[in-house]
Amino acid sequence: MRTGRLNRVVLALAGLLLLVLGGAVLAVGLGAPVPSWWIHTGAHDVLLSRAERTRWRHTDWWWPTALAAPAVLVLLALWWLTTVLRRRRLAEILVDTGDGESALLRGRALEAALARDAVRQEGVAHAEVLLRGRRTAPTARIWLQLEPHVDPATALRDFTARALTHARESARTGSLPAEVRLRTVKHRAERVI
Repeated sequence: MRTGRLNRVVLALAGLLLLVLGGAVLAVGLGAPVPSWWIHTGAHDVLLSRAERTRWRHTDWWWPTALAAPAVLVLLALWWLTTVLRRRRLAEILVDTGDGESALLRGRALEAALARDAVRQEGVAHAEVLLRGRRTAPTARIWLQLEPHVDPATALRDFTARALTHARESARTGSLPAEVRLRTVKHRAERVI
């Protein structure tokens, strides 16, 4: 499951849970009849009574649990935030110019050039490229949409031999590992007469 989809699912579930709980509390607070399964008896009932608040205070496990649970939740939230904010795309690539110096190549420029080269190939209808990794060791994720008549093995071989090799040589990287995903263009069935 991709991170974007996971984020949407987690946010949707959290939002749904908060909406249901908030709506139920609001409805009871406004005087709606209290259901039998509800944890409180009426609109003027407190969330936690004094007895409920002090019930576990003198047990050995209460304070470690009361401190550890929020700490774990905070660490999980920070981990999630860093994965969401982490850059997915490689912004620039360090190119060795051959004279002891180096130049910076924009990652999006190489992505666009690689996608253009892929689309020029016979049988490729559309291409999307995403560069990842480090500035000195980029990796590529490529999605190729093929015409219905194209053999996937031939299209992959041609793409590797031409567009990917050209991109690797242009960026002067020793290697450009790539994950290529192929799919075909949807088309209507042909009628046989």
